[in-house]
Amino acid sequence: MKNERERASQILRGKTTPFRGEAARAVNGLQDALYASKIVSYTQGFQLLRAASEEYQWDLNPGRIAQVWRGGCVIRSVFLDRIYEAFEKQDDLQNLMMSPFFGAALESAQEGWRNTVAKAVQLGIPVPAMSAALAYFDAYRAARLPANLLQAQRDYFGAHRYERADRPRGEFFHTNWTGSGGATLSGSYGV
Repeated sequence: MKNERERASQILRGKTTPFRGEAARAVNGLQDALYASKIVSYTQGFQLLRAASEEYQWDLNPGRIAQVWRGGCVIRSVFLDRIYEAFEKQDDLQNLMMSPFFGAALESAQEGWRNTVAKAVQLGIPVPAMSAALAYFDAYRAARLPANLLQAQRDYFGAHRYERADRPRGEFFHTNWTGSGGATLSGSYGV
């Protein structure tokens, strides 16, 4: 989309403030952001493999997969040895970020990661992978998220029902948000 972006750069004005700050601190923060984002990227990949393994009864061994990748021609990262170790030490490890090694690494990198993403956003520099990785990290560590609000919005627009945060999971409600329209609920139907 290079041609489109060149045209858009002439029409869509955004932030153009140059970076002003301590270069060494910015570079260290960028290293932290890259490392933390890499951890999250691998975490998400292994989460996908775990979901596929459960769905298709593949009985995948994530530690062994890391070893196979380590010996391959594309991903020959020593980092994969740490992944292997994490899964070997905790055979019930559900998420790589929950391992002591990677959890500590994320904790250590967090300030630089956040500062880098924030500064990039302030300067109008797109960092989609780093910002998405940070959002994944923040969402995963949050005991409560606004999912119930999204369900309520779906209920308002399509009577899809919602769960309430103050009630047991699996209990669904519908609200007549506008005061008209009755108690219409959506349901499954055959086509």
